[in-house]
Amino acid sequence: MNPKTILITGATDGIGKATARALAVQGHTVILHGRNIARGQEAVAELRQAAGHERVDFIPADLSSMRQVRELAAAVQTRYPQLHVLINNAGVFMNERQVTEDGFEMTFAVNHLAPFLLTNLLLDKIKQSAPARIITVSSVAHQRGQIDFNDLQGARAFGGYKAYAQSKLANVLFTYELAARTADARVTANCLHPGVIGTKLLQTGFGIGGATPDAGARTSVYLASSPEVETVTGAYFDNQRAVPSAPHSRDVAVRRRLWEISEELVR
Repeated sequence: MNPKTILITGATDGIGKATARALAVQGHTVILHGRNIARGQEAVAELRQAAGHERVDFIPADLSSMRQVRELAAAVQTRYPQLHVLINNAGVFMNERQVTEDGFEMTFAVNHLAPFLLTNLLLDKIKQSAPARIITVSSVAHQRGQIDFNDLQGARAFGGYKAYAQSKLANVLFTYELAARTADARVTANCLHPGVIGTKLLQTGFGIGGATPDAGARTSVYLASSPEVETVTGAYFDNQRAVPSAPHSRDVAVRRRLWEISEELVR
């Protein structure tokens, strides 16, 4: 694969950082995103040394703020003439309901609305850079998720796992609708389950350990760089293989309605 420009959200630790390191070592230009500037600068220095080149950058943003998502997209637009791969990796698990500055429930905002908005803001640049790839990190938890259109924000009844599973189902539905909308643009859209990985999110949400971040990064790296999947789109991957997602994630009417509501929410 020729060297590409790749943006990875949530890339200053965990799976995102491991993904960024692997792709930087392959020789790609890698743009890291994270909230913490100091941690971002440390990650840049570490990855530049590991990769043996300087093409590692960092752009800070808090994805719970739609204003900052827009600023992140604008910074990428300004700094980079092309964007070949977008990896929507950042995610949260909230045990208690929190509301963002925009009035959204935190899990729904960070895990679904932020990648939805960021992808759409960058889509023209991605199309201009085609062949290009959009990858969204979902979870096997999507199988137990339900899109509750009457309570998307968990205002009536909130549960941490319920909100997380709904957001991960939203990732899959978003990917399938995006794939349909970019079918003629030489842009692929796929999503994945990274595995049970020992990250802060897993500890917060489930109180257990798991495999290494390097193991969690493998499918993201594969989808971003392998020629085997250059024309594969609208698929859900686990362990570097396309596998069936939950039957209810294939509901075309639900995915279209979710897209339209998401558009209205992020304006």
